[in-house]
Amino acid sequence: MGMQQKRVCKLVLDYFDIVYSRELGRHWSGAREVLTSPAIWQYAVMLNNFTSPWELEKHLLSNGYHPLFQDAVPLRKETLKCYINERPCKFRSQRHQADKLKDYYVLNASSLLPVVALDVRDGERVLDMCAAPGGKSVAILQCASTGSLHCNEPDIDRSRRLKKTLASFVPTTLLNLINLSELDGQLIGKFHSQLYHKVLVDAPCSNDRSWLFSSCNVQATTRISQRTMLPLRQTELLRSAIRALCPGGYVVYSTCTLSRAENSDVIANILNTCRDVVPVDLSDLATKLSHEFTFSPGIPHGLLVLPDEGKSWGPMFVAKLKKLGPND
Repeated sequence: MGMQQKRVCKLVLDYFDIVYSRELGRHWSGAREVLTSPAIWQYAVMLNNFTSPWELEKHLLSNGYHPLFQDAVPLRKETLKCYINERPCKFRSQRHQADKLKDYYVLNASSLLPVVALDVRDGERVLDMCAAPGGKSVAILQCASTGSLHCNEPDIDRSRRLKKTLASFVPTTLLNLINLSELDGQLIGKFHSQLYHKVLVDAPCSNDRSWLFSSCNVQATTRISQRTMLPLRQTELLRSAIRALCPGGYVVYSTCTLSRAENSDVIANILNTCRDVVPVDLSDLATKLSHEFTFSPGIPHGLLVLPDEGKSWGPMFVAKLKKLGPND
């Protein structure tokens, strides 16, 4: 059943109304309208530079798409090519073929913000701690020739999906150089202390879009009860990521929820308990992309993309921390 035929779960919506009306005030009504209306959701098309999608690029431009990063955006690479359409249309996805790489990846445009913020450079050792389904790992590889890329996903089913995604987008010669693991992310900092220049923690979260379409009240009740436990897990994942960073390295933390407890509260907790990290200001990124995304005002320690009319991207929270080095 397509998302447009699915029904909003009233139990989850009522819960969101209580929590987000308090946390977001008047901004919740607009976000609510978008989140409960899949027919107006927008989708982006990220090109795969490991193929030659020049004809596709021309096709997208002739059909009303434009580059997401058409202005000079700080912290980004020219090679990360993403096209968006202001109309709520979804470009068809390509099927997986064993001997043929896909030309593009269909995604929520806001999900590229953590990758842009991570600002991976050639030769750096990079960890994608919670990598499935793999879109951000693919995007990282569009940005730079990493010294090494470690993609971790502890869930077996999701790990299988991650491997399929990478095989669909990455040439075999490069695929063989990617380190794949199924470790508990909370242990990576212990096993790989001070190894990585950049770490992405796209944390397991209460995914607002999917939760609103919970299949039954039992599933919804379970999800809501589990929500109180997520911030502790997210905090420990981020703590592990910091431990895995080289001094002077950077970690980007992201979620696809509007929840304050899972977003800025997690960062605040880390800043209050970890003396070796400082927040990185991402306001320049928000300023440059304000014509494409609606950012919630007054969010401490990060950026929060609010789904909005005509800009139905998000939710997406992004924060960046630097691990202090000997010269800081």
